[in-house]
Amino acid sequence: MDISKYPQINPPPRLLMGPGPINADPRVLRAMSSQLIGQYDPAMTGYMNEVMALYRALFRTENKWTMLVDGTSRAGIEAILLSAIRPGDKVLVPVFGRFGHLLCEIARRCRAEVHTIEAPWGEVFTPDRIEDAIKAVRPRLLLTVQGDTSTTMLQPLENLGTICRQYGVLFYTDATASFGGNPLETDAWGLDAVSAGMQKCLGGPSGTSPVTLSPEMAAVIRKRQCVEEGIRTAAHQDGDDEMIYSNYFDLGMIMDYWGPERLNHHTEATTALFGARECARLILQEGLDNSIARHRLHGDAMLAGIQGMGLETFGNLNHKMHNVLGVVIPSGINGEQVRTLMLEDFAIEIGTSFGPLAGKVWRIGTMGYNARKDCVLQTLTALDAVLNRIGSKTVQGAAMQAAWNHYASGSL
Repeated sequence: MDISKYPQINPPPRLLMGPGPINADPRVLRAMSSQLIGQYDPAMTGYMNEVMALYRALFRTENKWTMLVDGTSRAGIEAILLSAIRPGDKVLVPVFGRFGHLLCEIARRCRAEVHTIEAPWGEVFTPDRIEDAIKAVRPRLLLTVQGDTSTTMLQPLENLGTICRQYGVLFYTDATASFGGNPLETDAWGLDAVSAGMQKCLGGPSGTSPVTLSPEMAAVIRKRQCVEEGIRTAAHQDGDDEMIYSNYFDLGMIMDYWGPERLNHHTEATTALFGARECARLILQEGLDNSIARHRLHGDAMLAGIQGMGLETFGNLNHKMHNVLGVVIPSGINGEQVRTLMLEDFAIEIGTSFGPLAGKVWRIGTMGYNARKDCVLQTLTALDAVLNRIGSKTVQGAAMQAAWNHYASGSL
């Protein structure tokens, strides 16, 4: 093998202003460069306990079982659904974008009886519509997406926990795209399970998924049978003998690994845990409310600039996430050509879309480490220049002036 064909990795510099991933905070990268230690070293188990405490604060919960699932944000989703859904369970999924369809797919793989309600892409659901569906379906679980990056919309959750309690429904949300940059109140809103990801508002790399489980959800998971090498765990003695068809994603086993028993399940991804710990520490050092306000400020500045440029935005702005904006591609403009010029000439990445929005919408993110004034102004200036370069005339400089005016009236 000619090893000279494989030089040391040296990625090109990019400003990632799409729907995620984003540029990781340098402090997170420094934490991840720390030396490895053994998984049962007291220092390591101490860090694991600290991660649990830090993420309880971020999730705003008292849940004992708040921890990391090793894998991308989809690993957290799959671990919760595989561990909670029994074959034949009815689940209800309100679908308003691509990631609602993902929940349906995973639930079907769990052999659930999946029921859906759908909203047009760019809209969300009212609590009344979800309650009506719960009354009609009588599901065991409600599976929701809080922020769907495919549409940039944020589903209101604050009234759904009370509805779920009234009808005896377990309440889960995927907060991958929204966590850390939009309000999420696990306990106050009555959520039974939440999963998230590192690569968006948390400012880290993909690779670990923070999850939190209410006592009710933890009890449900503990009732499932877990079989490893023919040995039944003592936790399953009440007649619920349905096996979880995954070893890796069996949250009961992961709970035993993170809990005081420290029962071996996998070798913890030490470097990823160091990064996840630093992501949480930095947000709490900033203040969670301040982090949410920062995402809102820079997201609104991006919106002001896009509108100042004369471009149309996508979806109901009353329900957009703070951290991602959908921009309608102007008629006659090749959206991929714009993205290519942004990347090649300015080293800035913005997102495309898919499904019914493919070729119709750009998605521009302002999240995590990139929720900053300089990132917003650079992106607006580059997009303005590229559009004028290819013949879509704007009032050059108007976008940046609109964003500047927004910042002048802001408070962060």
